[in-house]
Amino acid sequence: MNVVQALPPKRQPKPTEQAQVKKVVSTFDHAKTYAQSKIAKNALHSFTLAVFAGLFIGLAFVFYITVTTGAGDAPWGLVRLSGGLAFSMGLMLVVVCGGELFTSTVLSVIAWFQKQVSTKELLKCWARVYVGNFIGASLLIALVLVGGMHSLAGGEWGANAIAIAQHKLHHGWWQAFSLGVLCNLLVCLAIWMTFTAKDQLAKSMLMILPVAMFVSSGFEHSIANLFMVPLAMGIKTVASPELLATMGFSLAQLSDLSWSNFIVNNLIPVTLGNIVGGAVLVAFGFWIADKASHNSEQQIDTAKTPTLKLISSIPTLHDAQQSGDTTMNTIAKKTVTSIMQENALMLNPEMSIQQALTAFVDHDLRSAPVVDNQHRLVGYLSEQDILRFYWSEEYQMDSNWLVKDMMQTEVMTLSPADSLDALVELMCVDRETLFPVSDTGVFTGGSYQSYEQRLRRAVSSKPSHYPVVKDGYLVGMVNRHSLLKALAQTSSKEELSTPIQQQTCELEASGAV
Repeated sequence: MNVVQALPPKRQPKPTEQAQVKKVVSTFDHAKTYAQSKIAKNALHSFTLAVFAGLFIGLAFVFYITVTTGAGDAPWGLVRLSGGLAFSMGLMLVVVCGGELFTSTVLSVIAWFQKQVSTKELLKCWARVYVGNFIGASLLIALVLVGGMHSLAGGEWGANAIAIAQHKLHHGWWQAFSLGVLCNLLVCLAIWMTFTAKDQLAKSMLMILPVAMFVSSGFEHSIANLFMVPLAMGIKTVASPELLATMGFSLAQLSDLSWSNFIVNNLIPVTLGNIVGGAVLVAFGFWIADKASHNSEQQIDTAKTPTLKLISSIPTLHDAQQSGDTTMNTIAKKTVTSIMQENALMLNPEMSIQQALTAFVDHDLRSAPVVDNQHRLVGYLSEQDILRFYWSEEYQMDSNWLVKDMMQTEVMTLSPADSLDALVELMCVDRETLFPVSDTGVFTGGSYQSYEQRLRRAVSSKPSHYPVVKDGYLVGMVNRHSLLKALAQTSSKEELSTPIQQQTCELEASGAV
């Protein structure tokens, strides 16, 4: 795809098609970019971020254990809710700090559905992130045990951690699998919702409730379990018999805390469930929905592309002043076709914002029309749109946003047959300021001002560039400079040059030049 394409000047549009400016903000487009970025990351970079993500999820579970320890007779649901809200910190850290978490990385299967990566590349990515998450969780386990956190609150903290781990190991195989499906359904939906947000605070807020729900409801997260169950095994190993007795456990009661039991009865079914919940229910489901939307007929919404209705004649007062002017008569007879630039530069809606930025700089653009593959106008992008976007993103240059996400969809357009006289008025004159009279003839201008005073203040706020559209197709562009050139061409060279030549002679005579 070319970054900037030249519009063929002799292309004849189909008369049966209508103009459209329709913006489709698709979270699936962001999901595709998200999936591709997961696979494309450097292996060491991805692995390092995975270690951090495992650490983040472990920290979230430390928070959960601390919040729920010593709850006593407090309502079960409220205790779980408070723990769930605390645990949401883990996914916030992953998203905001850029960690690679296995349960969200399974969304990279979208790239596989799109045939952009091989099965081998996909599985290598998953395995790399999974191992990195385990190492990060293991590092935190070591720090927690060395720090003696299991002895907090007279051993209640450690007892709570062991009880949580044993509860996980007592699920049936299919029960653990189902809870894993439900867990990653919510995790991936939380990640999916962040695709609709621009700033990190909004993304964090969107994730709180889905995460709080899966944690408080007891759904199973494989990476969280890679921290929680090995932590309980570590407490069993390092805690003295006296401390275990204080916690209310004997070594015999902790016999189920073994690696074989954990891997076979919890980790495997939960991991498989997480893959099904994220890769199948979320990724595959939205991929099917996106395919269906692309296969459906894309209708043109004329309501979103209001064609500019130019005024056919200017006010009577202005006509009276100009009626005998040959230049005025010439301009009035000319149409937009006579000055429009046919080989207009245009953008594709699927271009990234970074590509658009490069195109604007390389081609010295102030604005550009956005067209689809059939050269139909679908939007408009300006310097201001790009700068406003980068400001909102805190000038991050690695955004996944596309031109279609930022382009203006309510675009004022011209017809090739529109009058240049009316176009000048549209672009340069604020009629309400110049003629401050209501429809009923009441003067609304406040204090009296002469016509010349009002004229100086009658500055139009309309755009300086306009796309020219015929039967829905972009056929050219017009700007203020084009109008100036047209005005210059209708005036004699003597009228334009004499004052300048006289002024130059006077300056030479005075020795100023």
